[in-house]
Amino acid sequence: MIDVLYFAWVRERIGLPRERVETSAPTVSALVDELRAREARYEAAFADTSALKVALDQELAEWDAPLDGVREVAFFPPMTGG
Repeated sequence: MIDVLYFAWVRERIGLPRERVETSAPTVSALVDELRAREARYEAAFADTSALKVALDQELAEWDAPLDGVREVAFFPPMTGG
């Protein structure tokens, strides 16, 4: 089981701030594919992954990063300062 956290408009589209997900996905990309296949709201949230960042156990990661041993995955749009 992995805790999946959603922030900003990702959370708004999915309708949840977090959930526990049973997955055998080997990478972040594979997890996103599994989530997209669930329902239209997940498909909408992950339609353009180039507009998203991902963190594994609170460390920024790439989409091809392995999930082995990961406890938490967070998806969020890039932050801008100003």
